[in-house]
Amino acid sequence: MKNQTINPYLPSWEYVPDSEPYVFGDRVYIFGSHDRFGGYAYCLNDYVCWSAPATDLSNWRYEGIIYTRRDDPMNSDGDMLLFAPDVTVGPDGRYYLYYVLDMVGIVSVAVCDTPAGKYHFYGYVHYEDGTRLGEAKTDEPQFDPGVLTEGEYTYLYTGFCMPNNRGRHGAMVTVLGPDMLTIIREPKFVVPSKPYEKRTSYEGHAFFEASSIRKVNGKYYFIYSSVLSHELCYAVSDSPLGPFTYGGTIVSNCDLFIDSYKPSLKPMYYGGNNHGSIILINDNWNVFYHRHTNGTNFSRQGCIEKIRILEDGIIPQVEMTSCGANGEPLRGEGEYPAYIACNLYCRDDAKTVGGPGEWMDCRFPKITQDQADGVEGMAYIANMLSGAVAGFKYFDCKGVKRIAVRTRGGGQGHFLISTKWDGKALGEIEIGRNNEWKTFISDIVIPDGIQALYFKYEGQGRISFAAFELIL
Repeated sequence: MKNQTINPYLPSWEYVPDSEPYVFGDRVYIFGSHDRFGGYAYCLNDYVCWSAPATDLSNWRYEGIIYTRRDDPMNSDGDMLLFAPDVTVGPDGRYYLYYVLDMVGIVSVAVCDTPAGKYHFYGYVHYEDGTRLGEAKTDEPQFDPGVLTEGEYTYLYTGFCMPNNRGRHGAMVTVLGPDMLTIIREPKFVVPSKPYEKRTSYEGHAFFEASSIRKVNGKYYFIYSSVLSHELCYAVSDSPLGPFTYGGTIVSNCDLFIDSYKPSLKPMYYGGNNHGSIILINDNWNVFYHRHTNGTNFSRQGCIEKIRILEDGIIPQVEMTSCGANGEPLRGEGEYPAYIACNLYCRDDAKTVGGPGEWMDCRFPKITQDQADGVEGMAYIANMLSGAVAGFKYFDCKGVKRIAVRTRGGGQGHFLISTKWDGKALGEIEIGRNNEWKTFISDIVIPDGIQALYFKYEGQGRISFAAFELIL
């Protein structure tokens, strides 16, 4: 990497979850939903695309709006929302965008000559008699399409299964012909929903949503969100039609099941639904996923972690980090924004974020911003009450002797600084009452080596946390 990468990898004011990453030519392109900061529902904005050189994932470029809600003939008034999409290259070399509108259970398709150009409506996935997929008597509603094209055939993976709905059987695959719309093989269930998980390898991790498909070393990896919601799981098959065998958890957006630095079942962030995929970039495998911000489900941001695919095909679960696609720690000097916290929690454990106005808003810290949606500006951690912790991983520390923090708010107290979530404090930084951003500094020596940093607030009232600086 020419520069350091951080999580989230896009600017702090951008909210693109459900990301499907692809390398086209020498660039990485991100296709996903588009949340609105301060929104009241998922996916309120139009589809946008971002791209970066494959050699520098710190240098993301905004490609603009590629498709709007009103571009679909069923949605000329823009009342329905664009849910999670996927993109594939057809036999004709064009780029096909598959998506589902939020109030219908059918799959729409748009097409473009370039990866990040303006997509135009192309049609609906349908049977040979013209019946749209999702509307036949035996069909289940379509949702979260994931697509893979091989030769003249496109494999379309879909599904949405609430845990107690026996009418939804799981993720399904449908095969399309070379026109990218016509079904030549009817839907087949490949991963079970919760009511049908018994005596399968999926028990405890049955299919919920977020279908994605990748081919890795001749095997087909089906990535999905389980009924636990916060995790991205994978299943493997020798054929795109299955059968798929459960593999494990790739990443959890509250770091559940990770026991390398804390107890396995302790949540270290406020999780929620998860959606993403894996991709090979410059000989390194990565998982793209999203985190939740602003104390709600509806302002999600994309993150990246490097992963390993072992010789036997297993993907070990990875931690959420602040350094993301770096594959190595951040430099142990200089200023860093607080919104890159990969651990954020307080005295009361919680695995999931709440909706607007719910208890999560008043009791828990959250990453937020002052400016309106889509306006460039600064993000920060708000609502830090006594006992709140912001954790950052990892830094290559050499000779750090002082730490500064930038805060504001009516609270008064101090930050305790440690290198482990339950570790002994190495020092503290006194914080005073101030209505504008102000910097406070203290002499604190951080041991040399690869370190995590945890900032625990203790005191009265609430504070907001904008940034910290490691000073040699």
